[in-house]
Amino acid sequence: MEGKYRNKYNISSSRLSNWDYGSNGIYFVTICTKDRVHYFGEIGEIGNADVQSVSEAQSSETQSSETQSLETQSIASLRMTEIGEVAFNNWLNIPAFHPYVELDDFVIMPDHMHGILFINKPDKTIWELNKFGAQSKNLASILRGYKSSVKTYATTNDIEFSWQSRYYDRIIRNEKEYHNIKGYIKNNPDQWFQNGDNFENLFNP
Repeated sequence: MEGKYRNKYNISSSRLSNWDYGSNGIYFVTICTKDRVHYFGEIGEIGNADVQSVSEAQSSETQSSETQSLETQSIASLRMTEIGEVAFNNWLNIPAFHPYVELDDFVIMPDHMHGILFINKPDKTIWELNKFGAQSKNLASILRGYKSSVKTYATTNDIEFSWQSRYYDRIIRNEKEYHNIKGYIKNNPDQWFQNGDNFENLFNP
């Protein structure tokens, strides 16, 4: 992933209003639950034998999600609810519906999630400015589909759950920012465990 900065994804500067969100790029996104309700679970100290890492979870697709407790780093981990596991697994499934998307680090928290997405379209030649209204094959459509899949599961299975209507996004412009954001994502559960939810959840470089 890191080599992409030198080869494809090095972005100079651009105003968000003039950016094509379906273009090749690296995006950091944050999606929150409605009213910041802890639908996805609670953060607790690691120590249970059934805790496993995100990378292990990605390589163990045959394991039942009902028995997985997913560690995000060395001190604290989210003890997921059923809808938290759905949010986790459906994020992993994004490339199945959007093959031009590559996933990087992400974390599910009690009331929000953070993730890094790579949009890779080698054949894209037309620049389309950010716009309102119906959109496809861009960041908005990717996240709309993801949010809808989690909400649909909750509705079908009579689970109380709602997303915040909007999401937060940031175009990652250089390698330093990329590494800072990866560290921020990794440390999110620790920060929550140590400070509660009284800390800024949005990344500021």
